Amino acid sequence: MELNAKPRKSQEKLAEGLIPAVAYNKEKNVSFTIDKKAFDRAFRQTSTTGLFDITIEGGETFPALVKTVQMDKRKRTPIHVDFYMVTYGEPVEVNVPVHTKGKSQGEVMGGLVDIVVHNLSVIAPGPRRIPQELVVDVTKLNIGDHVTAGQVKLPDGVKLAGDAEQVVISVLPPRLSEGEAAAEQQAAQVAGLVAAGEISEEAAAAILEGDATVEEAKADAAGETEGDAESTEEKSEE
Repeated sequence: MELNAKPRKSQEKLAEGLIPAVAYNKEKNVSFTIDKKAFDRAFRQTSTTGLFDITIEGGETFPALVKTVQMDKRKRTPIHVDFYMVTYGEPVEVNVPVHTKGKSQGEVMGGLVDIVVHNLSVIAPGPRRIPQELVVDVTKLNIGDHVTAGQVKLPDGVKLAGDAEQVVISVLPPRLSEGEAAAEQQAAQVAGLVAAGEISEEAAAAILEGDATVEEAKADAAGETEGDAESTEEKSEE
């Protein structure tokens, strides 16, 4: 994608509609300005995997990838861009977005497909060979199954840059309903009260069966403790 730019000196006042940008590699650093609307439109289409052919007015033309974009938090528009200069025909490492296709067997059973890693680091044989996305077919995955980085199919010539054992996609069990979550939370609370000696196991069973509340069980336990204490005092007086 072509992008026209104008050279810029440090602290130079920007013309209307332009934003500052910089492009660099290990050998050089170039500052310039670009049209905000033109870049924003292009970046929304290509993201960080899109290759830009940047032509600086009265100067050079070079290919570059977007490294970072500083955004206006209120308007959600770019206010500064960092590009990384690349060389045609030379390998380049880049993060490529991961997407899924199909409906998994786990989803049919009520599970949930979780994309654990949204961008996978790969090495493309050249800037023009960078894949725009990596698509994983999840139709055969059941609940508890997962896909690692090494199992993601890559285009010819593209290699994985990170850990092949890293989990990229996982199929999770069905989410608990509000009632199930509340019951699970109550069971954990009751188990803690039993462990702390605040209620008996019989009282815990009554709570879980709905025959008593936590407050009632604690009150009964407190009453029994007071009764035991009074009995002990009476025996001491005798």
